Amino acid sequence: MPPKLPPEFFIRRPRKVEKRVAYLCLGSNLGDRAGTMAKAVGLIARTGLKIIARSSLYETPPWGPVPQGPYLNMVVAVETELSARELLHMLLGVEHGFGRDRTREVRFGPRTIDIDILLYGDEVIAEPDLEIPHPRMMERAFALIPLSELAPDLVVGGVAVTVALAQLDRSGIVKVEPQPAGD
Repeated sequence: MPPKLPPEFFIRRPRKVEKRVAYLCLGSNLGDRAGTMAKAVGLIARTGLKIIARSSLYETPPWGPVPQGPYLNMVVAVETELSARELLHMLLGVEHGFGRDRTREVRFGPRTIDIDILLYGDEVIAEPDLEIPHPRMMERAFALIPLSELAPDLVVGGVAVTVALAQLDRSGIVKVEPQPAGD
């Protein structure tokens, strides 16, 4: 007969899991850009992340030296219990689901979907394949415009997002009005 265990042995004690808000920047400039973005947000939600806010869509000029068409960009705020590294791997899986392979693409080239972690709570992470806050976000109006729509009072590295945005060229960035659903 097994030894008699005290009743508290069987009590599940919840472990403390810290939830964080992460801001993700999504971009697409191939195919049905708006449809891809909507599907990507839906897939992110199905992974268990809680979508707490999403910005408008913005059409933006391409970034970098490779000639290509304009992007649609947006920022999504999510609540997560995942670590930053787990979040990165999950997002890379979402990108992969849309056919993206970062190891085989041209840097700053066209893409079906691009998902970057801009912020992960207040954490600062400096690893070879993971930098948070995103190292170039404060230089990119295509990220700061939708981010400031969601969190206008946000301060990153001692600089208000709105102050950083005021110093950037915003030409060519246009808010995209939602299209009415077809019959």
